[in-house]
Amino acid sequence: MASHRRTKQPSRTRVTVLTTAAAAVAALSANAAHAAPSEKPGTDEVKARVDKLYEQAEQATEKYNGAKEKQQKLQKEISTIQDSVARGQQELNTLRDGLGSLATAQYRSGGIDSSVQLFLSSDPDDFLDKASTLDQLSSQQVGALKKIQEKQRELGQERAEATEKLEDLAATRTELGKKKKEVQGKLAEAQKLLNTLTAKEKAALTAEQQRADRSSAARVDLGDDTSASGRAGAAFSAARSQIGKPYVYGATGPSSYDCSGLTSWAYAQAGVSIPRTSEAQANTGTRLTRSQLQVGDLVFFFNDLHHVGLYAGNGQVLHAPRTGTVVRYESMDTIGGPFMFGVRV
Repeated sequence: MASHRRTKQPSRTRVTVLTTAAAAVAALSANAAHAAPSEKPGTDEVKARVDKLYEQAEQATEKYNGAKEKQQKLQKEISTIQDSVARGQQELNTLRDGLGSLATAQYRSGGIDSSVQLFLSSDPDDFLDKASTLDQLSSQQVGALKKIQEKQRELGQERAEATEKLEDLAATRTELGKKKKEVQGKLAEAQKLLNTLTAKEKAALTAEQQRADRSSAARVDLGDDTSASGRAGAAFSAARSQIGKPYVYGATGPSSYDCSGLTSWAYAQAGVSIPRTSEAQANTGTRLTRSQLQVGDLVFFFNDLHHVGLYAGNGQVLHAPRTGTVVRYESMDTIGGPFMFGVRV
């Protein structure tokens, strides 16, 4: 007789777990389906995020410029010290040769002073610190030994200074590399965002930027305020001749510029040397309020002063804005950061 087994039914707990899991999977799938289209940012959002990245890249650029300027300054100082050490060593050798010749003459005339013998095989500092030794030397020998001692001390100080500056140079080069990498990282991130746009969206953004560049040169109203001191006026004229040149981080012309690269180049054309970075340029002259500005004055933006341009009159600034733009006029109210103050060089 065949046995009849009753089929085992799943427990209520297991059914509940399976049902809940299935519902969760369905919900996740539905959410993913609805969320997919919204993951891609719109053109306006991309532009805003890219502009922010460009601003951060400009901040890093000014730090990069500062490190680069410091590196160049240290290299010149080290070269000067090394040249001085080389000349000093030659002088020291000449002094030693002179004392040796004096000792030789002494020997030929009847014997060499024992203290001079000791000097020729040891450090003169040991003898100058001992009065008994000095008593045995002629005034000519004492003078020669003192000169040698002073020169040795001078060379020691210069070598120590050179060593310190070389260490500073190594740290500066490290900082320079970090800032360069930071700038490149921000620009790469911005490009990655731009690559999420369609060809049509990219073309629209490019056209918008080109219109802004063209209109700044063609239709900008500088008003009647043409007052400027001689060198400020000359600097402004030089900068105006560069309208249309592209922004490139770290560039100082004449084919491309960053913001402080343009201002330092413009003033150099007027025969005035100002620092390389915007932060340093902010301390080069007399500070001004907005109502005191004249054409050619330096104008600074953002709390950390990472952007600078030249006042153009009627609330306009002539500057190198950021990556993707060219040297152009722009309203001081649309820079993207607050106006802090002006400087008359």
